[in-house]
Amino acid sequence: MNLTPLHDRVIVKPSEAAEVTKGGIIIPDTAKEKPMQGEIIAVGKGKLTEEGKLLPLQVKVGDQVLYGKYAGTEVTIEGDEYLMMREADIFAIIG
Repeated sequence: MNLTPLHDRVIVKPSEAAEVTKGGIIIPDTAKEKPMQGEIIAVGKGKLTEEGKLLPLQVKVGDQVLYGKYAGTEVTIEGDEYLMMREADIFAIIG
């Protein structure tokens, strides 16, 4: 993928939604919840302050992250689904 987000934006590959519950019940596609975690695929250069100083992002490519349920904008690139969001929409880095 040759895509670089601008400023403080990141591109996230969402984790796959669970297809079977812990009790063994199969969940149909229409009832699956959106995943709230994924892997950082690309990051922007950082956020510019009012003074023109560049603040680097805290996340990096390869980080597993948790984000809000309705965070980001869904985009399809080369047939794969991704989310583009601001770093502020990310709640935590896993691990």
